[in-house]
Amino acid sequence: MINSSAIYEELLSVSGKIQKGYETLKDIENVEVGTAPKELVWQSDKVKLYHYIRETPPKCKIPVLVSFAIMNRQDVLDLQPDRSLIRKLMEEGLDIYIMDWGYPTRADRYLTMEDYILGYLNDAIDFIRKRHKVPKIHKMGICQGGLFSMIYAAIHPEKLQTLSTYVAPYDFRDANCNMLYKWTKYVDVDTMVDSNGIVSAEMLNSAFSMLKPSMELSKFFGVMDMMGDKDKLMNYLRMEKWKNDCPDLSGEMYRKYIKDLFRDNKLINGNFELDGKKVDLKKMTVPFLNIYATEDNIIPNESTKAVMDHIGSTDKQLYAFPGGHIGVFVGAKSQKELAPSVAKWVIERS
Repeated sequence: MINSSAIYEELLSVSGKIQKGYETLKDIENVEVGTAPKELVWQSDKVKLYHYIRETPPKCKIPVLVSFAIMNRQDVLDLQPDRSLIRKLMEEGLDIYIMDWGYPTRADRYLTMEDYILGYLNDAIDFIRKRHKVPKIHKMGICQGGLFSMIYAAIHPEKLQTLSTYVAPYDFRDANCNMLYKWTKYVDVDTMVDSNGIVSAEMLNSAFSMLKPSMELSKFFGVMDMMGDKDKLMNYLRMEKWKNDCPDLSGEMYRKYIKDLFRDNKLINGNFELDGKKVDLKKMTVPFLNIYATEDNIIPNESTKAVMDHIGSTDKQLYAFPGGHIGVFVGAKSQKELAPSVAKWVIERS
């Protein structure tokens, strides 16, 4: 028998939450992310390099360059003042620069992985070295940015003091790790790139959302419960703004990324080439900190940890972060435990 009284009470409750949500939302003028003060110091095409402004001298005289995945915006590293990996690393004494890969258009369809790693990234590193009059810098890379940083470190170890990477994919041999790895083994990337020139952010976002559909569903149910709490609602809106502010990708870069790395696993197998030259991971000899998230549903732990047996570094360390892929950047443990530990590791090797 249908309990009409219970249904009526539930409808009243939902109606009340919607009303509270309306009252909260009408007072929100703008949703901002990435607000830590920074200055533009270098630019090449659409790629920009920013330097975060410190109020006190850094404890570490050697600067740090952070690069995020090209397929996402780096703003998540400074989501809001109390959930900012960047601010916490600065508080611990690091002097930080960050790459902004920009928003590629069809005019950038022919940009290659060589352009990004040997061009933009290398030029930015040389700029920082010259600006600070140091032979080496510290390098941090997150997710795809960590993979690209590893490739760079194997080519130019002489320019890096340390390398630390967060939740980065290295070994792609197991297609059954998760849906993302399986999908990349079968997608017709040549037709995709040849037809469109660029790879749309909308298509990539749809693919990532299918990794854990239940999370997307529960997220929207959860919004109703936070409608009357402005702080919680702002947290949600900032994350949603970041997730939906994704750049399209250069087709040629994406073609090589999928075929040579995800599909053929050439980096780990030892036959990956950049600009016609083999990239030998044994030449990556700089001190290395490899951070993985134990509950990562995007990059499998096995994919991240596998690189430890292939690099030439003798000073190398694994860091198991108890959380998920995004929690590495915005979680409470990231602020309290991870950032201080990473900063300490970097400063000790300066």
